[in-house]
Amino acid sequence: MKIGFIGLGNMGAPMARNLAAAGHEVTGFDVAGVTAEGVIPADSAAQAVAAADVVITMLPNGDILRSVAADIITHMTAGAVLLDCSTVDVGSARAVANLCEQAGMGSLDAPVSGGIGGAAAGTLTFMVGGAEADFAKAKPLFDIMGQKAVHCGASGNGQAAKICNNMILGVTMIATCEAFSLADKLGLSREAMFDVVSTSSGYSWSMNAYCPAPGVGPTSPADNEYTPGFAAELMLKDLRLSQQAAEAAQADTPMGQTATELYRAFVEDEDGRGRDFSAMLPRLAARSRPKQD
Repeated sequence: MKIGFIGLGNMGAPMARNLAAAGHEVTGFDVAGVTAEGVIPADSAAQAVAAADVVITMLPNGDILRSVAADIITHMTAGAVLLDCSTVDVGSARAVANLCEQAGMGSLDAPVSGGIGGAAAGTLTFMVGGAEADFAKAKPLFDIMGQKAVHCGASGNGQAAKICNNMILGVTMIATCEAFSLADKLGLSREAMFDVVSTSSGYSWSMNAYCPAPGVGPTSPADNEYTPGFAAELMLKDLRLSQQAAEAAQADTPMGQTATELYRAFVEDEDGRGRDFSAMLPRLAARSRPKQD
């Protein structure tokens, strides 16, 4: 296929590189002027999307996505598919889908899970919203960039799946860190804590695959001084998106709200920016229970 790729940052560049290495003709554009191996550089977003069968975007937020979409849709070929892999609000995803429909284009919202490592290795998971026919057209590209693509239904549902998943992740990471902190103060070793919980009802991805305690379980960012695999500020972004969606849908999400506020304080008021989201453990371990009046 001929592919236009807009946004060649930490995630977009390896994704575009993998597509080019697989034999697709990839033309890319990034406002920072960067490119990726095997990708044909373009002077503008409009130039990158001209004659493309599929246009892929990987952008920071919904406002930028809306602006880029409004700019490039008029330069895209009729029948092409705009495949957005950014993590943005559901409203922006659906607004862009409407723009594409009005212009005779297909559209998919397909946020990813797997981080920079997954983008480089081609092992991302895609959560995809949009028409079945558009999903089928993009499926060969998902197979190159990732290990799994789940069609979640109508436009916007890919973003809905991503923010629901990451709300669970944020809440369970905090609960896991709280439990380790409590175990410390009760004199239970972290290794014993892990051995019990990882094979009991407290089993979770946060505990078993991404343990926030250094030296315990499989290697994780905790073993590298909490250098980000998934940065705390990105978790905060996703939690805020979840609460924005919850407010719009009138959904009661008290644990999601609490997790959002805890990560907000960690990132904006403390030293969480630039650290992995699992660094919530040393934060909690250093604190004492607030005294009750």
